[in-house]
This record gives sequence, structure tokens and C-alpha cells, in this order.
Amino acid sequence: MINIASRIIKHKKAVLIAFVCIAVVSTVAQFFVSVNYNMVDYLPDDAQSTQAMAIMEKEFTGSVPDTRVMITDVSLQEALEYKEKLSAIDGVSDVMWLDDVVDLKTPLEVADEEMAESYYKDETALFSISVRSGDEVKITDAIYELIGENGAIAGEAINTASSQKMAGKESLNAGLLLVPIIIFILVISTTSWIEPVFFLTAIGVSVLINLGTNIFIGEVSFVTQSVAPILQLAVSLDYAVFLLHSFSDYRKTANSPEEAMQLAMKKSFPAITASAATTFFGFIALTFMNFEIGSDLGVNLVKGIVLSFISVMVFLPALTLYFYKWMDKTKHKSFVPSFTGIGKKVVKLKAPSLILLFAILIPAFLAQSNTSFVYGIGEQPEETRAGSDLKMIEEAFGETTPIVLLVPKGDVAKEAELVQELEEAEYVTSVIAYVNRVGSEIPPEYLDEAITDEFYSENYSRIIINTNQGTEGDIPFSIVENIEKTASYYYGDLALSLGESVTLYDIKNTVTKDNIIVNVLTVVTIAIVLLVSFKSISIPLVLLITIQSAVWINLSIPYFTNTSLVFVGYLIISTVQLAATVDYAILLTEAYNHHRKEMPAVKAIMRTLDEKTFSISISAAILSSVGFILWLTSSNPVVSSIGLLLGRGALLAFVMVVLVLPAMLLVFDKLIKKTTYQANFYEEK
Repeated sequence: MINIASRIIKHKKAVLIAFVCIAVVSTVAQFFVSVNYNMVDYLPDDAQSTQAMAIMEKEFTGSVPDTRVMITDVSLQEALEYKEKLSAIDGVSDVMWLDDVVDLKTPLEVADEEMAESYYKDETALFSISVRSGDEVKITDAIYELIGENGAIAGEAINTASSQKMAGKESLNAGLLLVPIIIFILVISTTSWIEPVFFLTAIGVSVLINLGTNIFIGEVSFVTQSVAPILQLAVSLDYAVFLLHSFSDYRKTANSPEEAMQLAMKKSFPAITASAATTFFGFIALTFMNFEIGSDLGVNLVKGIVLSFISVMVFLPALTLYFYKWMDKTKHKSFVPSFTGIGKKVVKLKAPSLILLFAILIPAFLAQSNTSFVYGIGEQPEETRAGSDLKMIEEAFGETTPIVLLVPKGDVAKEAELVQELEEAEYVTSVIAYVNRVGSEIPPEYLDEAITDEFYSENYSRIIINTNQGTEGDIPFSIVENIEKTASYYYGDLALSLGESVTLYDIKNTVTKDNIIVNVLTVVTIAIVLLVSFKSISIPLVLLITIQSAVWINLSIPYFTNTSLVFVGYLIISTVQLAATVDYAILLTEAYNHHRKEMPAVKAIMRTLDEKTFSISISAAILSSVGFILWLTSSNPVVSSIGLLLGRGALLAFVMVVLVLPAMLLVFDKLIKKTTYQANFYEEK
């Protein structure tokens, strides 16, 4: 390490120039990385709806109607004219309305009332349309221009368009709020006005390089784009703090700044490596998710941690030595309040802390296991146009979700039986198929292709089933199960279904499996790192129980407040919170072990708390600020929920580490001594 440090210090100018050049190139490169807002694309290839979508795109020109458009104050004739105008918009296809299920030449009074009113009632028309993927913003803007202020759009297209429009603006807002808060927190924790700028520059450069290197991936998810840069900043700032604090200490005894930096790099290397390793392996677990939004985020965070580590150990020393005189010129008195005496107070709370922990641990674990989840993007806030439009449409027409069935073409009689059974199914409002719209007695080859292409391809027959339920929940998912079971009875595995509710059903099944894999991997990998770091069997258990308890308490709150939780947020946070906050426990335990070699357990823990509570509170304050600002600034329900969970999780982890971990270290002191290699704990005579 000494040789590497001396080389970095010797060539500090070259190091600075190299990092600045790479950061500039990366800043430009990030603008060529596309952002994917479609959660469907992240389902594994073997998911049923993914296979169905591939066949549909290959066999049929149309796609699944995934968006609803409502127009008020229109007659039947005017609604038909609007249907033509909607069809004429570039990127809009498969415009379905009342005339596709009812012959409008006959009076509406003789038609099925429930079916007719799902498309037209009280002079308001509701159209189901398909919107070309990738152009949602342009297409929905064109639709709004056509339908005016009183019209409304709901569904996948407008959700995606809203997320795209808000992403850049919200990231900027989050940054404008976050940077001053982090600078304020860092100013309090240092004795130089300029030192926080060094921290942020070192990590900021690594964030820019991480964003730029995504050009080799080509595309990132909207979750990664929104969360990864800020999360990388929050979890790796500690590395910079470790190094510069060590540098400041050695400045008091070393002969030169270069010697002080060399010693600081050597001393802080093990602590920074251990901190980075726990986070690194925690994030690695995300890359094993089958639902690839998690693995996409995991790859970016792992890459970010490595780049932050390199930046702190290579770029920051060069930067600091080049501008250390600025640190000297901008010294200020310490704003750190005295924490002397906090250890004594915490030790007095030992028994109540442990009793409280074990009283709430089992209920928290059970509650977080029974939280109700949202598997899609979640509800758009009502203050947004997308949110208010959805409310308007649901108040006028209720919920409706189309499901498309693809079945092998050829057996008309079997198809007719299937359609009849589907029409009789609960929650189904209409079924659109060749056999009930044209007639099974008329051979398709006698009709114009414009008519038959809507229903038949070379190998498949397409059946559209309209339901009067939403896209997800117990009832919508049971509808998907029943439709798939009915189709399977007639066609076996050859029948395939697709649509938003089918996709969400597949996401649910995928992420439920992911949950077990990711959580086990996170705990096991972090446990191995802790085992190696502390050379102890019991310490990893104590630390993991402490942080995992904070995770369970955090994730149980939605259950007790009777709110649904976006599952992607739940899954990511159950990993990220553990990986990002276990550092607090490591910092406290390392200091405790050091003091425990020189004094009894109670004195050691009191000294540790007096010394380390402030450092831990700074890390927790930064991570918590990041989370709460994401929550406050993002209109995307997935990003917002990750923010809230992260902010709350960091605070809970801080409380657990400061109040509960010391109590556990005291209670299990003898066990830790026996199960730790060369513990060398102080023996009272």
C-alpha cells in the first residue's frame, strides 16, 4: 500500500488530469444512455407474458390495448369521428370502442346494458387504445391536443410519459435540495469550510464516471437512473471522510503533507475496504434477481462502489495534496457538540433497549411478511395530470382491464366453446373474437383481410377479454388465473395470455421468488465479510440481528398503517438498507473491540459511544436526507417509496446501533470473547 500511495502522491498532477478528463468524457457519454420506463421489459425471457408478447409482435400487427382515453359531451356519431381521429395519430393503434362489440345500426337499448355502458354513457365515450412503445410522450401529447382539457387518459402510456417528463426535472430538484444539506452536515463534522467540497468532488467524479460507463450497457431502468447516483453518493461519502480525517490527524505529527497523506492512506485503507466490501457484496445480491430492474440497479451500484473506492484512494489524495493550503486557509472552530456522557446514559438503558427489541422483533417480522404489495408502478399522485385523469375515468366508468388470449388457429368449434365459457366468467364484461363477432359459420378465407387480420394470424387466433376490474390485486390476479386455467383446459400449454394484469401477475410470481434469493444472498455475503473482518463467529450474528431488526421494523410500518408497498421498493430496500447501514455497526464494534482490549466491557462501550456516536449520526443523517428528499421530490411511486423506506431505514438503523447494539455487545461479551480469534479482551484482576 505504501508503494502505491507514494506513486499516487508523486504523480498527483497526472492523476488529477486523468480523472478530470475521464469525468468530462463520462458526463458527455451519459447523454447517450437511454432510460427504459417499461417494467415489462425487465421480466425474464421465460415468463409467460414475455413469450406471449414475442408471438403477438411476430404474428399480429396490432398490440394489447393498454391505455384508455375518455372524451366528454359527445354523441355516438361524434364519438365515432373521434375514434377515426385517434386512429390517425401516428403511434396509436387498435382503437377499440362500442362499435367493435355492438352493431350501432340497432338501438342501444337492445344491447347488453353493462357492456354498452363500459364504452359509452351519459354522453361520455371511453376508448381503449394501444400506444407505440418508446414514443409515449409525443403520442400522449398529441392525444391531449385532440381531446382537450376535459378529456382524460389513463394506463401504461400516460404513466410512462409522466415518468419520462418528470424524471429530469425531479432529479435536478433532488440535487438542488440534497447538495446544500450534505454540505451543511459535512461542515458541522469538519473543521474546514472547503473540506466538504473535497468530499463531494471525489465522490461526485466517481458518480459521473459511473453514469458515463453505462454507455457500455446501452440502457438503464428508470429506477437505476433516479436512485443509483444519489445512493452511490450517500453510501460512499464515508470513505472520503475516513481518509481526510486520518490525513488531518497525521498532519499534526508528520514532517510534510505528503508523508501525512501516505500514512493516512495506509491507515484508512483497511477501514475503507471493509466498509466498501460489505456494501459491495450486499449490492451484488441484487444482480441475482430474475426481475431485471433489480439486477440493473445492482450492477450500477456495484460499479459505483468500486469507482467510489478507487476515486477516494487515488483521486482524493491527489486532489487534497494539490489544494491542501485551501483547507488550512478555511479552518473554522469545531461545531461538534460534546458527546461525553452519552455512553453512560445508553448503558443505563441496556435492559429496556433489549426488552423493547425482543418485544417488537417477532411482530415486526410477521408484519413485514404480511404487508400488501403493489407490483406495478403504483398509483400516480392525484396532483399530477395522470393521477387526476385516472380518478376521472374510474369515477365515470369504473375500472377495466383487457386481457388478450392467443390460441392455436384452426379448430373453430373449440374456439367457440372457449369464447362462450369466457363470456360467462365472473368479472368479464365482453369478449371480442372472430367466432362471436363475425360468426363461426363464415370461413375466414371468404372475408377481406382487413377484417380477419384483427382476429387471425398465420398460426394463432386472438381473443380480447374485457374485465371490470383493475390491473392488480387479489381479484384481478384471480381473473388472470381463471382465464389461463380455462384456456389451458382447451389448448394446454399452447394457449398464451398477455396484458397489463397478466404482466403484473408474472412480475408478482417472479419477484416473490427473487425475494428469498436476494435476502438470503445479502445476509450470507455480508456475514462472510464480517466473519473475515472480525475473525469472530458471534460478532457477525450480533451485527446482523441489529441491522436486520431495523430492516424488519422499517418494512413492517406499511402493514400497521394499512398502506400498500411497491414491491420493487420493498425488495431493493431489504437489501440496500442492510448493505448501506451495517457500516454503522462495524464502526462502533471495531472501536469497542479496540477499547475492550484495554478496559472492562462497560467502560469500553461507554468510551466507544462517547467517541463514535457523532460519526455514526453524520453517516445516518446523510443517508436519511437522501432517502427523504427522493421521497419528497419524486412523483414516480416506485422511486418515492424507495426514498421513504431508505430515509426511515437509515434513522432506524442509527437508533438500533446506538441503543441496542451496545446492549447486545455487553450481554454477549463473554460469548464474543470465546468465539473471537485472538480477542485479547481486558481481564479484570
